Amino acid sequence: MTVGLFIPCYINQLYPQVGIATLELLEKLNVDVVYPSGQTCCGQPMANSGYENESVGTCQNFVENFKDFDYIVTPSGSCAYHVKKHYNILEQTPNVTKVRNNVHELCEFIVNVLKVTNIGAYFPYKVGIHKSCHGLRGLRLGSCSELVGDHYSYIEDLLKEVSDIELMPLQRADECCGFGGTFAVAEEAVSVKMGKDKIKDHLESGVEVITATDTSCLMHLEGLINRNKQPLKVMHVAEILNTNLTKLKSD
Repeated sequence: MTVGLFIPCYINQLYPQVGIATLELLEKLNVDVVYPSGQTCCGQPMANSGYENESVGTCQNFVENFKDFDYIVTPSGSCAYHVKKHYNILEQTPNVTKVRNNVHELCEFIVNVLKVTNIGAYFPYKVGIHKSCHGLRGLRLGSCSELVGDHYSYIEDLLKEVSDIELMPLQRADECCGFGGTFAVAEEAVSVKMGKDKIKDHLESGVEVITATDTSCLMHLEGLINRNKQPLKVMHVAEILNTNLTKLKSD
């Protein structure tokens, strides 16, 4: 089994530690990981801004870079969702179909493909989980509160096995943070209010660290947290799962 690692634009530019943690985590799980050097963007920012047709070249480049892998793994639910659900703008060749079928968000890949939940991580903090919209309602990485059915969550499955972690229940666990890609630019006031409400929920629940499967949501929340000097940290789930006692002491 060979895995192509896709690192989204904003992680590459702003949060490289998340990409490194993802690579180290997969290697720790004995996955044969390759990072195709020709990769760029998945095309989501252009499509979300109303320029879907102009993103075709970017999408074709993604397919060309990842068509030969058994699986494509990314630490971004929104990017995985875009490839799976919106690459219908391309001619549906065998390579396009293969890539769309084989792209996975990191947590879902670990739980459902590798069949692993306990990675041996250690993180002695109170953690609040932000369930990003694309992951929750698009990829179905967890159950939604508005639907009747059994509760499940792939990110919870992994974090519950982390030593000394305390997962804090939220009042509105699957509510949007307000980022929404370019929505945060086009509707700044609404986006900020939604973000502040989300942070308030975490603070009132005694959370010390907010985590998620999408760094874009965490980036939005981190900006508000820093501006308002609030006592919260944000960490991508890959960073938490890649943490052990030795690493904590060295940090």
